[in-house]
Amino acid sequence: MSLFTWKDAYSVGHPAIDGQHKRLFQFADKLHSAMESGKGRDVLNQTLEDLVLYTKQHFAAEEKLMQQHQYPEYPQHKAEHDALTQKVGKFQQDFAAGKVVLTIELLQFLKDWLSHHIGEIDIKVGKHLQQQTN
Repeated sequence: MSLFTWKDAYSVGHPAIDGQHKRLFQFADKLHSAMESGKGRDVLNQTLEDLVLYTKQHFAAEEKLMQQHQYPEYPQHKAEHDALTQKVGKFQQDFAAGKVVLTIELLQFLKDWLSHHIGEIDIKVGKHLQQQTN
C-alpha cells in the first residue's frame, strides 16, 4: 500500500498547480515503491533525484504565480519552499555519498510535509488565485 495517495481534498482549485501536486505524489510513490521492493541504490538515487528536480520546478512555477498575483504571504511561503529544498538537497547529497539510508521515517516525513503544505498552505494560494481571476 502506498504512502502517497492523491485525495481530492488536496485540490487547490488551480488546474496547473493541482496537476503538479499530483505529479509530486506520483514521484514520491515511485520512490516509496522502489524502496519497498528493495531496488538497488542506483535506482533509489535516480528516483530521489527525479523527485527533487520536479519539486524544484514545481516550487518555481508556484512562486512565479504567487508573484504575478501579488500573493500577500509570498515571503513566508517561499521560505517554506526554501527550507524543504535545502533539507531534501542535503539528504540527497548524503544518500548519494552513502552517509544515510532511505527509511520509511523519511518517506513519512515527506508525506506529512506534502499533506500539510498542500492541504493547509497551498490551499490559501489557490483561493487567492481564484479571487484574482474572478
